[in-house]
Amino acid sequence: MKHTPVLLKESIEGLDIKPDGIYIDGTLGRGGHTIEIAKRLQSGRIIAIDRDADALKESSEVLIEYKGCISFVHGNFRDITRILDEKRIDAVDGMIFDLGVSSPQLDDHRRGFSYMSDAPLDMRMDRLEDLTAFEAINTWSEEKLRCIFYEYGEERYATLIARAIVRKRAASPIESTQGLCEVIITAIPAAARHEEQHPAKRCFLAIRIAINDELDSLREMLGAVPERLKIGGRICVISFHSLEDRIVKKSFAAHAIGCTCPKDFPMCVCGITPTLRQITKKPIIPGNEEIENNSRARSAKLRIAERIGK
Repeated sequence: MKHTPVLLKESIEGLDIKPDGIYIDGTLGRGGHTIEIAKRLQSGRIIAIDRDADALKESSEVLIEYKGCISFVHGNFRDITRILDEKRIDAVDGMIFDLGVSSPQLDDHRRGFSYMSDAPLDMRMDRLEDLTAFEAINTWSEEKLRCIFYEYGEERYATLIARAIVRKRAASPIESTQGLCEVIITAIPAAARHEEQHPAKRCFLAIRIAINDELDSLREMLGAVPERLKIGGRICVISFHSLEDRIVKKSFAAHAIGCTCPKDFPMCVCGITPTLRQITKKPIIPGNEEIENNSRARSAKLRIAERIGK
């Protein structure tokens, strides 16, 4: 399936692109956001980052018309400070991060992201990393699996599923996505197997988040962003999960407040000043038409903030 960027118009408008600006697309994917930024540049530049080498290869071909203004980087956006230092860039005019898994990743059964087809348990965003879903499912403790399913997947049957996995792997390793699905479906109550949402959806999401360390990567990136944005520069983040959105919301709010002193202090003694202004008090969500055309947009939320300071 062709990947359709979610909230494309809203996020590009939110960046407030300058023709001579420097921009980061921290989740290049198949290049949907990058190409729209490139169309609006004259002498500007884009740093396009992705953990997935396949995405970089495919996007570099799609974006060949704009290759003169794009630098492709195989890396994790949590390392944004190092990446910019290596390119000798102090600050940029805007950054965009689309935290969703791209359609080609989901639809390529070899990647093991989907519970809809059979494949080896992989789920790595970067296939140069060592940790796979196979290792997680077959070696992590019952308690660790339970916590991951409950915290990252908000799975109410986390205890039953973790217990069933440990019991099954004691007999033989769980090697495939469908093998894992069978364990999950067998573990949950019969009534839950017929809900609208696939019984394995929450657990697959939780495993993917855990083995790719997605939430800590997000926190590290958000902590580094203000210092690498020019005054007036914008950051746009599109999330697809309540945990991601909560992290973005809290980070933007904290940077907008600045001061960390207790509320009952008569004056600020920490000296921390606000670095961001929230452009979106509430997240922007897709309209009905976009959801009808792209069902994967249903849970998307866009938050935008702007760098402030002296």
